[in-house]
Amino acid sequence: MLLPYSEYSEELLKRPFESDESVTEAVMGIIDEVRKGGDEALRSLSERFDGCRPDSLFATAEEIAEAEASIPQELKDAIGEAARNILAFHKAQMPEGECVETAPGVICSRKVVPIEKVGLYIPGGTAPLFSTVLMLAIPAKAAGCSDIMLATPARDGCVNPAILYAASVSGVDRILKVGGAQAIAAFAFGTESVSRRDKVFGPGNRFVSKAKELVSRYVAIDMVAGPSEVMVAADSTTDAEFAALDLLSQAEHGKDSQAMLAIRADSREEADAIYRAIDEEIGKAIRRLGKRSEYMLPSLSHSAAFPVYSDQMLIDAINGYAPEHLIISTRDPERILEGVRNAGSVFLGPYSPESAGDYASGTNHTLPTSGWARSSSGVSLDSFLKKITVQKLSKEGIEGLGRTIEAMAEAEGLWAHSEAAKARCR
Repeated sequence: MLLPYSEYSEELLKRPFESDESVTEAVMGIIDEVRKGGDEALRSLSERFDGCRPDSLFATAEEIAEAEASIPQELKDAIGEAARNILAFHKAQMPEGECVETAPGVICSRKVVPIEKVGLYIPGGTAPLFSTVLMLAIPAKAAGCSDIMLATPARDGCVNPAILYAASVSGVDRILKVGGAQAIAAFAFGTESVSRRDKVFGPGNRFVSKAKELVSRYVAIDMVAGPSEVMVAADSTTDAEFAALDLLSQAEHGKDSQAMLAIRADSREEADAIYRAIDEEIGKAIRRLGKRSEYMLPSLSHSAAFPVYSDQMLIDAINGYAPEHLIISTRDPERILEGVRNAGSVFLGPYSPESAGDYASGTNHTLPTSGWARSSSGVSLDSFLKKITVQKLSKEGIEGLGRTIEAMAEAEGLWAHSEAAKARCR
């Protein structure tokens, strides 16, 4: 049903969050178990949740070789092409450290260095996301991270072969065969076999997301990610089948995903006609695809379609929702893009499906959800780098700044700060 919309429709743009205290309690217990029990806790938790107690916590060279042999050549070629595009886009993001003489004899610069130890989490449940291996490991490698560890669940003792192959292609150093909140805990606090990580990346279910949130007091994380989401902006020029498939591409991610349809129209009658055409294509696609309808239908049940009657109203709706993925498939998408301030990743025009960015265009698909696009960016090369500020003052430089430093330090009552400058000026 096409819902009414105005600039005040906050209810319409709400996420379908479920606050579950039992998840928080369970995850806190898992984290505590790993902190106290180390490797043995990881084995026990894997047996409890994944049905297998691993002999080795890490994938062996033999397992990786077997995975490579089992992957069809067509998939290898696809992974190879995607990897090249992702590397090309992310290598181009490497920053150069600035160097500025802010005053005579005062040189300020930034030194760009990679984060050393990173932990990459890859889900391996209903949809083993080997594409996320490429999205995280390739930028980490390009940034120069020296220790890249990946964690993913091993169902019945086996890691998904495509995940193993993608990890090998991307330059991952070690693959931890552990999933869930226990893997995040191992990354954050370390065990006998898992050295503590400096930063943790990757999506996951609500247990993994909650674990990342809880350990963020002890280790850096990429972002706290909620359920995946898309907003599709459509009008009378939009191909209804394309829009329907874009909405379903998001809905099939999981039962708590959200797919929002904003219809730019000049009248309610025009909006209704556009909606009916897209809704009909959604029904056809679900009947044709079927395979993940168990995820699509619950997702669509807490999604929404609504009309907007001006370009500015559409832009306000986009910025108000701050979607993870934004597909602008309108008459003049660049015009709408000019007003967009809040979005994780944008797909312009009729031939730019979300799946291009999810897999192979080269942009990163690890993006802010749940409205975090108002203040956060998606993962990029920058996510794996640190910038260290450096300053070098000559005698002329400290003499020129000395009186300023002294005046400010003494006004704050920090006398040693003042004396440190005075001593050098003397």
